[in-house]
Amino acid sequence: MEEREAFFNALAEQHWAVSDTLIPAQLYESLYHACRRKWEAGHFREARIGRQHSESLRMEIRGDSICWMTPDNAGTEADDFLAWADTLRQELNREFYAGLNSAEFHFARYSEGRGYKKHLDQHQQNTQRRISLVLYLNHQWSDTDGGELCLYSPDDDTVEIRRILPQPRRLVVFRSDLIPHEVLPCAQPRWSLTGWFRSDHIPD
Repeated sequence: MEEREAFFNALAEQHWAVSDTLIPAQLYESLYHACRRKWEAGHFREARIGRQHSESLRMEIRGDSICWMTPDNAGTEADDFLAWADTLRQELNREFYAGLNSAEFHFARYSEGRGYKKHLDQHQQNTQRRISLVLYLNHQWSDTDGGELCLYSPDDDTVEIRRILPQPRRLVVFRSDLIPHEVLPCAQPRWSLTGWFRSDHIPD
């Protein structure tokens, strides 16, 4: 409970938080294997940048391949994670009155030498993404493997405030609208589960 409280306090104070134990170890292991099964089955596609009709493939900007979690491809592991994530969503709402009412998640894989240039997760024309979540699904990762998540200051995106190694079971949560971030090129394949808690409009 103390670690959970510290996690939420960090998110409140600095708009980002990191934990290596918040996700249950058994759930992490099942997601690790599920991610690789999806890759071996050919379910990943190269990610694009932009929105809808303006989407484009720009590997020099964004170098990951992704596999969305959807009702038709969700297995037991995805169901367990989505239940865990929904509990976290409700906790975020209680702590921050965030109005989060939906979520979207995908597996991601960066090949050796790939990264993702600095960006915000919340688009200018669409403000529904509120909280970003990244869970690293690498079984081992060293300082020399690269692939760090670089977080930048909300007040000045030229100021780096933290580099986070994608170590096993590490969970990172941050404000989608405030924290510019970048994925540095990696020296080995880099696996994760990435997604967003959203505040979608509910019609009257």
